[in-house]
Amino acid sequence: MQPGNRAPGSAPPPPNANSMAAFLPAIAALVACVAPLASANLGILHSIPEGHVGVYWRGGALLPTISEPGYHMKIPFLTTYEPVQVTLQTDEVTNIPCGTKGGVMIYFEKVEVVNKLNKVVNKLNKAFVHATIKEYGIQYDKTWIYDKIHHEINQFCSAHSLQEVYIDLFDQIDEILKELIQRDCTRYVPGLEIIGIRVTKPSIPTSIARNYEAMEEQRTQALIAAERQKVVEREAETDRRKAVMEAEKVAQTSRIYQEQKLAEKESNRQQEHIENEIYLAKQKSLVDAEVYRLTKEAEANKLKLTAEFLELEFIRAIANNTKMFFGDKIPAMVLDQRLLGSSFRNKLNQ
Repeated sequence: MQPGNRAPGSAPPPPNANSMAAFLPAIAALVACVAPLASANLGILHSIPEGHVGVYWRGGALLPTISEPGYHMKIPFLTTYEPVQVTLQTDEVTNIPCGTKGGVMIYFEKVEVVNKLNKVVNKLNKAFVHATIKEYGIQYDKTWIYDKIHHEINQFCSAHSLQEVYIDLFDQIDEILKELIQRDCTRYVPGLEIIGIRVTKPSIPTSIARNYEAMEEQRTQALIAAERQKVVEREAETDRRKAVMEAEKVAQTSRIYQEQKLAEKESNRQQEHIENEIYLAKQKSLVDAEVYRLTKEAEANKLKLTAEFLELEFIRAIANNTKMFFGDKIPAMVLDQRLLGSSFRNKLNQ
């Protein structure tokens, strides 16, 4: 069998390198033609960046297709697309004129609105994105943020005086605008969420600004004077407290000293009392001893009072009192010891 012929029912031969190389120029030409189309909105291939979803129009009609981030295909020239941001974004509304209730024209230089079109995570939120774009177009934020901010700020200014807008209620404007815009968005644009609003201080006429500056200067001076007065009062209060603390310290020291003196007096009194008791006890002991001595001595003397002892004592007394008499006549006294002894015994017996 010749190489160019193939038997019936046999498998085709595998492609070789020569046949593959024959198609490379055609593939390169196709890529060269498709690349310019892919880079344009009217091309076939397009990409949706992260944080966005893709919406499509065909012949001016919005298609129900919502694409996720990444590369996608579409019909060139017939289908157009736009990426719609579904993450947090900040829209700046600038140079907003408004007139107050008193007729003064003021300008809000910038109002920042932080908002988000609900993230595409399910079919329900895709319906929100689709309904929002279908109802208000790709520039939906111009209707519900830029124009709405102008409208609500003018409504607010027309209902309040310059003093209220510029001073009294300025710290509440952010929340007031957020509440008003979110209320209408919840009703008409369910997929649009207002996260926060920041309002800068409005510009007012120069003459009025000078008056406010003068008022603020006077208020500042009054605050400074009030703070000085508070400082003086605090210093006086501090001095008073110091004086009270010093007086309490002196009084406490004096009280401690007096208590110490009283304790010393009490200690001395107790010591004297103890010494007196000791002295009294000693004297009592001495007196008791003397009484005991005298009692015993009396008892001893009583035992001594016998006729013989008295006679002996009488003789001793006579002997100790012996007198010498000289002269012609002597005292008529006769001493009879026996008679005297008998006399003593009779006395004792009686």
